[in-house]
Amino acid sequence: MRVVIAEDHVLLADGLARLLAAYRHIVVATVHTGPDLITAVNTHRPDVAVVDIRLPPTFTDEGLAAAVTLRRTVGAPVLILSQYVETAYARDLLTAGGATGYLLKDRIARPREFVDALSTVAAGGTVLDPEAVTQMFARDRTRRALASLSDRERQVLHLMAQGRSNAAIAQAIVVTEATVEKHIKAIFTKLDLPPSGDDHRRVRAVLAYLDG
Repeated sequence: MRVVIAEDHVLLADGLARLLAAYRHIVVATVHTGPDLITAVNTHRPDVAVVDIRLPPTFTDEGLAAAVTLRRTVGAPVLILSQYVETAYARDLLTAGGATGYLLKDRIARPREFVDALSTVAAGGTVLDPEAVTQMFARDRTRRALASLSDRERQVLHLMAQGRSNAAIAQAIVVTEATVEKHIKAIFTKLDLPPSGDDHRRVRAVLAYLDG
């Protein structure tokens, strides 16, 4: 395969180049920014590009933005590398169409698996890191659970997220504290938050609300 690497960390970029060379693949260009990636791909027309999700100057999503642009303009196969699972970014990449991959950088430590994933993307397939799959499904379950809440339960959870006590919530929505407790119990049930000695269900419910 002919490969373009977009990675601003010199040592990692060099390590990737050496790894690919060991498997008889050719790195035709190594770049450090999103615009340079687009230029390199348009110039060299590689079989696949390996792209760090965070590139200069802001180190947020420049790599992802360039990858999505390449997918939508020239259909270039792209494998995104990320330090952590960022499900929103993974979804953005997948919606750009096939011949895409999203892997954690830890996977590079398993050279054969990494090269196989790269080959799959170059051949037009899709590769998604198992940890990303797990987190995406978990977030989908949370959103479905939140969607099952009644309007009143959602209102109570919103006030819980503001740090209000049961008494304050009762006063705000003009009901008894017993009614608030009933709503909170229903929220815990719908969010699948059984009693636990290790986790504070109220905090976990609020975190689920903020995440969803």
